Amino acid sequence: MIDERRKNRQYELAFTDEPRGEAPATPGIRVEAVMAVNESESPAGTERLMEEICERDNLLEALERVKSNKGAPGVDGMTVNELPNYLRKNWPTIQAQLLSGSYVPKPVRRVEIPKPTGGFRMLGIPCVLDRFIQQAVLRVLQERWDPTFSEQSYGFRPGRSAHQAVSQAQQYIAEGHRYVVDFDLEKFFDRVNHDLLMGRVAKRISDKRLLRLIRSFLNAGIMDHGLFQPLQDEGVPQGGPLSPLLSNLFLDDLDRELERRGHRFVRYADDCNIYVRSERAGHRVMESIKQYLGRKLRLRINEKKSAVAPVDQRKFLGFGMALWKPSEPRRVISPESIVRFKQKVRRLTRRARGRSLDQVIEELSGYLSGWASYYGFSELPSVLRDLDSWIRHRLRCYVWSQWKTYKRRVEALVELGVERKEAVDFTWRSRRYGPWHMSLTKLLHKVFSNEFFREHGLFSLATK
Repeated sequence: MIDERRKNRQYELAFTDEPRGEAPATPGIRVEAVMAVNESESPAGTERLMEEICERDNLLEALERVKSNKGAPGVDGMTVNELPNYLRKNWPTIQAQLLSGSYVPKPVRRVEIPKPTGGFRMLGIPCVLDRFIQQAVLRVLQERWDPTFSEQSYGFRPGRSAHQAVSQAQQYIAEGHRYVVDFDLEKFFDRVNHDLLMGRVAKRISDKRLLRLIRSFLNAGIMDHGLFQPLQDEGVPQGGPLSPLLSNLFLDDLDRELERRGHRFVRYADDCNIYVRSERAGHRVMESIKQYLGRKLRLRINEKKSAVAPVDQRKFLGFGMALWKPSEPRRVISPESIVRFKQKVRRLTRRARGRSLDQVIEELSGYLSGWASYYGFSELPSVLRDLDSWIRHRLRCYVWSQWKTYKRRVEALVELGVERKEAVDFTWRSRRYGPWHMSLTKLLHKVFSNEFFREHGLFSLATK
């Protein structure tokens, strides 16, 4: 059934392997693959990469990925749902532009995303068509480039995750490297030098059409509140499918330099930790890395976010390390992550929302399940149990506030199985206390028990 649907999509979208003007190939007969050239010089050394990018199977997979990622429209206003119809009508022209090296992407739309620590992160959202083309390019290049990257690089790579990066850091700490050189690259995506980046791309690609296309994505510029801002020398807009791969390629030089020096390090995108045995060694490494980044990559370290410190005083990818036993560090959720978690839960359970308890639980559980899938990696389950308890208190407080009046509270308690006399006495005594105090009472704990919340679908962090 799946193969049949894919076959139908192929005919429906009319993606063709041939340039416009040639007769379409007979269904079922595939064009013979072109042999790669210059393989010894470049992992992607072939003059026909663009033809591979425009192959039907690659395009269909790229389209599925763009549709599944959803995302907001770009400067042209086209949505993900409108993209298939657009491609049916215009793909032959677009393909001809790609194969001739004349395709010109549209500027990206700038959006400001609030950071958890304050301020804003600037994202550049390409139009849907450009995202589709970038995804098709990504699928071809990532297969070739990713195996050549450092084993200590974990960000935005297939089969690698933040959890693996944290585990590797934990292993270094267990081996006795109790100090960390924690450095964050300042505005990394805004300061990637185009010439340096394209020089590294050109070492791996000999197809000039693809080189021209990647350069055009870098130079597409930004549309911000109707004003166009060119990007001629620096910057890789965050938000495009191709940006993470290009950033990993650019920072691969840093990885190789750290490997050459024999450092124990873990890098996830622009967040890098180097583990050493002493504070003195850490300061020496920090100064050396600053000089290397400035001289070779023209990058700067964010002084406010970077430091040399004992490992239990720093966080990495939302986790900290507890050193109860020197040889057995434990992963714990960082205090900053817990603060952000509670802020989100408070917003979802604020008393003036005007939604039913079941609606709040449904929305809350969606957030909790996603949060637990990441932070459940912690090795301190008592924190998750405490958070579960705190969430239930928030919900009891929410319900008590919603009932509002004396009469409504009495009737609601009776409906939940409390004897009327007990409900009247309890509600009468409660007039002197606020909702949070009442949420801690034995009666509300009995009425809104842990089992009650489980039956109503509340996700539990501790029993994920």
